[in-house]
Amino acid sequence: MKKQWCIPPEANAAFVCAMEDVLEVYKRPYDPQRPVVCLDETSRQLLADTRAPLPCAPGQPARTDHEYQRGGTANLFLAFAPLAGVRHTQATDQRTKVDWAHFMKGLLDGPYANATKVVLVQDNLNTHVPSSFYEAFAPAEARRLVDRLEWHYTPKHGSWLNLAEVEFSALERQVSARIGSREQFGQITTAWAEKRNRAGVCADWRFTTADARIKLKRLYPCIQV
Repeated sequence: MKKQWCIPPEANAAFVCAMEDVLEVYKRPYDPQRPVVCLDETSRQLLADTRAPLPCAPGQPARTDHEYQRGGTANLFLAFAPLAGVRHTQATDQRTKVDWAHFMKGLLDGPYANATKVVLVQDNLNTHVPSSFYEAFAPAEARRLVDRLEWHYTPKHGSWLNLAEVEFSALERQVSARIGSREQFGQITTAWAEKRNRAGVCADWRFTTADARIKLKRLYPCIQV
């Protein structure tokens, strides 16, 4: 019997393929030789106080003047190992391919130097590609770094699948004060990450491929035999 393929407009085979790939990664048990690491970056507008804030006093909350001085923006790279409960951050002026490559090299040669491979989950930003290493390092070094990674990409419009996004949500809630410089931004975010690491804050991902095929059934192509 001839197969008929009925693909409604909202269905996206590429989306569900990438989604199921990431969901299968999240099912893996913790393996220090092949740690799962979720990576993302965000930007922060730098705003400096024009007058020193007044601290808290008995019966009086802290007070900040409504005026501020703009200082541009800063970028923050964040790598989160959800099963280990470990975060690594780096504040940079930009988020170019070279910036990404140097951040990744710092991870691979630093905290994950003893891992056989790092299982990397990230979005499809054009800087998140193996060729970025070749723009930052000599070919032999670039190849070495590429081979240390197992690459997995979240689908377009699927940022909710990246657990680094959960950490950025926590950062926004817990670090809301004005930050006036990239250096200060780096110090504050490093301290924030170290505090969460000491507390052992992990991520318990429970949404599975089986769940997706039921709850997100509308995203799957409709196949009639």
